[in-house]
Amino acid sequence: MSATALFANYARSTLAFDHGEGVWLVTADGRRFLDCGSGIAVNALGHSHPHLVKALQDQAAKLWHVSNLHRMPEGERLAGRLCDVTFADKVLFVNSGAEAMEAAIKCARRYHYDKGEPDRYQIVTFEGAFHGRTIATIAAGGQAKYLEGFGPKAPGFDQVPAGDLDALKAVTGPQTAAIVIEPIQGEGGIREIPADFLRALRKLCDETGILLIFDEIQTGVGRTGKLFAHQWSGVAPDLMAIAKGIGGGFPMGACLATQEAAAALSPGTHGTTFGGNPLAMAVGNAVLDVILEGDFLEEVQKKGLSFKQKLAGLVDGHPKILEDVRGNGLMLGLKCVVPVGDYVSAAREAGLLAVPAGDNVVRIMPPLTISEDEISIAVERLDEAARALEAKLAEGVAE
Repeated sequence: MSATALFANYARSTLAFDHGEGVWLVTADGRRFLDCGSGIAVNALGHSHPHLVKALQDQAAKLWHVSNLHRMPEGERLAGRLCDVTFADKVLFVNSGAEAMEAAIKCARRYHYDKGEPDRYQIVTFEGAFHGRTIATIAAGGQAKYLEGFGPKAPGFDQVPAGDLDALKAVTGPQTAAIVIEPIQGEGGIREIPADFLRALRKLCDETGILLIFDEIQTGVGRTGKLFAHQWSGVAPDLMAIAKGIGGGFPMGACLATQEAAAALSPGTHGTTFGGNPLAMAVGNAVLDVILEGDFLEEVQKKGLSFKQKLAGLVDGHPKILEDVRGNGLMLGLKCVVPVGDYVSAAREAGLLAVPAGDNVVRIMPPLTISEDEISIAVERLDEAARALEAKLAEGVAE
């Protein structure tokens, strides 16, 4: 790769894309790749979706930015629509998932401060979690590889094993402000949290006054076949961080909250220059137009089940390469026997883009608009990648 003026904090491939068409990304020389990463669960409606393109173009011709010192009608509309279909009473718009998590953390701590408990600021999270890249959110995630080299871990965050209620109870107490959990750990390897555990968290929080925060940055906006993944469990949080899919590719995030929790952020306690800008709000409303229409979410469920069944067959056919399939809806993972990076590279050579994750898992997260025919093509290309790796293994044995 030629020298670049960009920071070297990404291990980029050599691919550079010129444009996208639905679930396909196209390079300048015309090579087409089936996008089963969706920009890491971002391009929920694929590339160049006409309704999103029109919404952005129309808004761009009118107004880009006016600051949050004034009313934002399209933001009020989008917030109202999100509240209508979720637990939330209030919405704070930001620019990214990490900012949404920061807002949720600050809101939870300020909530207890306002109740006369300033020392109640501990946040409990779960091993394998990923909540962002800021100083606070890497402390929330607690993973050593993200903390290394950035000074002392920000105080007030503790991690326990996911699913271990006894371990959770052992670290919670009058100092605990909130519990944060992803209904499915994305970066952690598409690890689903059992619904019973989410219900146990809700019960514990209700009994102790702890706030429950769901991180649905990756799992939300239809990814699992429900608008938000926690809806499968019937459990509602007090605060929720979302991003990625809600912008369909345009940078935006949001913190959703109950009336009581949201009241903690009064004027002057928190802010964002670009959060809730007219461009983002236009796109967010356009995303909801599509995802909430008709049987869109039911179709995601059907396609997710079909894809998972086909991937299970792929696993059965390549036991030296793949071990298991996991996930829900169109948030799927293939647990690898070979190094996950090798399989991701082989898939890319076969014309399919996927995303590595923890636990030696490759994430399969195509646009929610993927068709059954395109699912079949994806499985064919993943099969081609597995066969290529099997051939390399055989060559190694022969040598």
